[in-house]
Amino acid sequence: MGLMDLVGKQPGIDDAFGRVLARCWEAGAAPWSAVEVIERDDGLVAANDASRYFSEPAQWSALDRWAWEQAEGRILDVGCGGGRHAVAWAARGHEVIGVDPSPAAVRITRERGAEAVVGSVPFLPEELGEFDTIALCGDSLGLLGGPEQAPKVLSALAAVAGPGARLVGTGTDPGDGADTVHADYHAWNLSRGRARGQLRLRVRDGAVATPWFDYWLASPDELTAVVDDSAWTLETLERAPAGSGYAVCLRR
Repeated sequence: MGLMDLVGKQPGIDDAFGRVLARCWEAGAAPWSAVEVIERDDGLVAANDASRYFSEPAQWSALDRWAWEQAEGRILDVGCGGGRHAVAWAARGHEVIGVDPSPAAVRITRERGAEAVVGSVPFLPEELGEFDTIALCGDSLGLLGGPEQAPKVLSALAAVAGPGARLVGTGTDPGDGADTVHADYHAWNLSRGRARGQLRLRVRDGAVATPWFDYWLASPDELTAVVDDSAWTLETLERAPAGSGYAVCLRR
């Protein structure tokens, strides 16, 4: 099937993210051996090097490394992808379980030596047990989804958290988007009652795509507001020296 055969056609729903990861893993996770195409609901399309999902700790941002190092005990890696963080924790001797909606991502994480199961928040698989650390690393605080979804996600994660457990993760402050390609999107979000940095996304791979999902770039103030109404308490918030990234540590 050629490119022109796809014009105007709606993609089929499949594990597009997992297909990209599988190609990258089969190519030895070489840079740009596979491309992750992300589509936003306003038509904006971005292409990323999929090898980032297999990067080693030395290649991570300082914030992501800091969040990863806060983990202790039995760990739940939410949105584990290809096992970037889970495999590194397992190598340190931690008991870790990854969870991801992509069957191929789960298969790859297992092949790499860390346990993983298919699932997503807020509807986690049953019988996971209790965890000492819930991890949302690699900018996965975005999986909170938005102001309406976040309380459900935080509640679901609290339900599998042991007494005094930690939730660690990293996120991105969307800022005001002024003078960027995101300014109109932020305004459109606000006009339809959504948070400024609440993204509606799907991953594309040729003629297939994942289902649409919400991914929330929350400001620290927005994140703090939803945490304050949850079973979690904000202990630490670390900001990047430059840029819009931040990391948090919450306590159950």
